[in-house]
Amino acid sequence: MDREYRVLNKQVFTKDHFQIVPIRNMDQLDIMKWRNEQIYHLRQNKPLTELDQSHYFTRTIANLFNQEKPNQILFSYVENGKCLGYGGLVHINWVDRNAEISFIMDTQLEKEYFSHHWFTYLSLIEEVAFKELQLHKIYVYAFDLRPHLYTVLEHNGFIKEAELKEHCYFNDAYKSVIIHSKWNKL
Repeated sequence: MDREYRVLNKQVFTKDHFQIVPIRNMDQLDIMKWRNEQIYHLRQNKPLTELDQSHYFTRTIANLFNQEKPNQILFSYVENGKCLGYGGLVHINWVDRNAEISFIMDTQLEKEYFSHHWFTYLSLIEEVAFKELQLHKIYVYAFDLRPHLYTVLEHNGFIKEAELKEHCYFNDAYKSVIIHSKWNKL
């Protein structure tokens, strides 16, 4: 393992053959590629370069590991050591005990395995959020572009909490944002 998050007692979370582990430097180019391929549904306004990604990993991500209350905790999502995606808890609000869920997977897996990987990832990130960090609420903030995501979220106990009409300007059009939330019942 590259490194460990100070805020977490447990670093590796496992379900079947899948794990989330503290984000690995070795995955940064794959992550950049997937982000650039899927820019249409991300809050990213231009394609990333290798230099952008390198700076992000050295200037932002590297500093997260020793913080008592980082604003994000990112993981590589792996199967048998191979990175299939990445994500984590972002925009963490330690006072109100909530965080946004972030996740993207290898673009080639989306068509056939989208639901499977989202289901698996959600169970892993919920363990981090609810059991490890004792957060009260987690949520997904998504441009209204992928209704198949909402089905997965709702099957995992997330509730559509809000729709922000024409909230973001992207590709010369205003897009609504859908927020699905889940509360800690532990």
